[in-house]
Amino acid sequence: MPYLTQLADVARRTGRPVTEVAGWQTRGHGPQPGVQGIVCHHTAGPAGGGDYPSLAVVRDGRPGLDGPLSHFGLGRSGHIYVIAAGRCWHNAPSTSAMHTNSASLGIEAENDGTQPWPDVQKDAYIRLCAELCREFGLPASRVKAHREVNSSKPDPHSIDMNEFRAAVAALIDGAPAPAPSWTEEIVKQLPMIRPGDDNFDVKTVRGCLFARGRVPVTAYAQAGLEDWLTSTRCDPGLVELVRGFQQSEGIGADGVVGPKTWPSLLRV
Repeated sequence: MPYLTQLADVARRTGRPVTEVAGWQTRGHGPQPGVQGIVCHHTAGPAGGGDYPSLAVVRDGRPGLDGPLSHFGLGRSGHIYVIAAGRCWHNAPSTSAMHTNSASLGIEAENDGTQPWPDVQKDAYIRLCAELCREFGLPASRVKAHREVNSSKPDPHSIDMNEFRAAVAALIDGAPAPAPSWTEEIVKQLPMIRPGDDNFDVKTVRGCLFARGRVPVTAYAQAGLEDWLTSTRCDPGLVELVRGFQQSEGIGADGVVGPKTWPSLLRV
């Protein structure tokens, strides 16, 4: 089996935001020999740091284990990061022949190992597994927790895999999609935020950017963090931060916060 260069297209079928991490199409420990299973992980990364602070580790590895460590990353916001198209060191030794590094795909979801799972992240997890099962002709039973196929691992913590697989199976079978999330409902009522605007919704933009780890210290060094967060003006500095966020999310980087930007900002 060659490098799996269709993985980004498969991820987009979930309807969730997707970032193709530079170099992913040729990244791997050689081509992926086969896909007979899917292994679900949590990163055990930092408790904070934005949407997917473990990206560098999953992409590049850690002392004693070279990257890539997984094919996909899954942010706290449900954002999917496509990291590698080749074989990854994500499950060894495996207790299942269908879930070895050479036979399975890995998904590393951001979680420190104790945090509650945001609904939007868990939903994206289920959707990504369902689309991968469709792509490679797998039943939902081939979706396994790391702990189920490696006796020394605990991840992903607290997820009932029988319920998880049932949800994956329902999507594979074409069950109706769940009701829109609260962000999809509330975004319909939010205004457009344009450069030069001065209103309280600008404070929401500032708070969301800060919560997503998108505000460098230099942005508020002069005024102080509290004043920066409570400012109601969409000034040039804020517009540039919005543009940077939009670029990272694959949204048109126009600096305007509207229907395409609000959902990604609110899913923190």
